[in-house]
Amino acid sequence: MRKGIHPEYCDTKIVCACGNVIPTRSTKKEIRVEICSNCHPFYTGKQKLVDTEGRVERFKRRYAKHAEGNAEQPDSPS
Repeated sequence: MRKGIHPEYCDTKIVCACGNVIPTRSTKKEIRVEICSNCHPFYTGKQKLVDTEGRVERFKRRYAKHAEGNAEQPDSPS
């Protein structure tokens, strides 16, 4: 390896929003995540809605507009 071109590889901790801390190694000192294996529905078996930045509500609004548009327009003859 050439000297002086590679970033420093150090001990790192990954911190989840649920409070779980995972020690690892990386080029960053600390990594913050929203979901980890301790709180993710796939791994826990518990169903919970994970909504980041209101994406579900935005989809529902967009779909509602689309559904209303289709209901108001009569079918065109083929």
